[in-house]
Amino acid sequence: MSTEETKPLRVIFMGTPDFALEGLNRLAQATDFKIVGVYTQADKPVGRAQTITPPPVKVMAKKYGFKIIQPAKIKTEIETIRDLKPDLIVVIAYGKIIPQAILDLPTYGCINVHASLLPKYRGASCLTAPILNGDSETGVTIMKMDAGLDTGGILRQAEMKLDGRANLETVHDALSALGADLLVPTLRDYVAGKIKPQAQDETQASYVKIIKKEDGRIDWTKPATEIERMIRAYNPWPGTYTEQSEKILKIIEATPEILNTNSHKPGDLFIAEHALAIQCGQGAIVILKLQPAGKKIMTAQEYLSGHKI
Repeated sequence: MSTEETKPLRVIFMGTPDFALEGLNRLAQATDFKIVGVYTQADKPVGRAQTITPPPVKVMAKKYGFKIIQPAKIKTEIETIRDLKPDLIVVIAYGKIIPQAILDLPTYGCINVHASLLPKYRGASCLTAPILNGDSETGVTIMKMDAGLDTGGILRQAEMKLDGRANLETVHDALSALGADLLVPTLRDYVAGKIKPQAQDETQASYVKIIKKEDGRIDWTKPATEIERMIRAYNPWPGTYTEQSEKILKIIEATPEILNTNSHKPGDLFIAEHALAIQCGQGAIVILKLQPAGKKIMTAQEYLSGHKI
């Protein structure tokens, strides 16, 4: 084998949040890949103090000593990327649309790790959608990117079962690890020509919208089963909340067991078997954790000790 054949492939990594960290870590440790640049979004103000904070991918890239690039607009980076001579661009939750002019630059194209079983749940909120909809499974897809929104050819997929207790945190962590496990072996097989992108079935495609803060407001006229899934899917972001005595009350965690009662008005708090419950349109949910306005997160029992229901 010649020296040219044994050279590691030059890779540009694009990613921003925690979800992308394990994939970046696996790539960094693979000797047959060389990360020549890491693109991530700009540092942003975080928390009440609005402290300027770097994205998680930047923090990890800095530890590895990688070249870090944080453009306001990715479309301005065509020449910079061309100069880096990438064989591959790997994208995991970067948060920006990659233009065709950049997709065409790498020798082997741009590869994306998407947190759903495509073509189902194309779009940004693919982690929350299967929880909201009560799906029995979710998974990750590694695909070759094209100009569409998650429409590229599929290289490999892996499934994960969901039970009635899965929440955003557990699904996030599990799919991040699952995607990382799949990434490097898939890249190797793809570059070696062992697998080829398979077109998605457009008749099975579905899309999920970007989640906004107001999506977390609970409509108590909905069934308890739907509201309980919403609480699991939307915490910590955007959070689920309601109003009590004209003040915001955040609902952090509830039990998946639904009370079979319609003896109160939707949104009413009441005591059921020494537990705090809230009436829904059909049935009621039992609250485990909540956060009154201006106070810390507390258990339902702590809340009950200081509030008369």
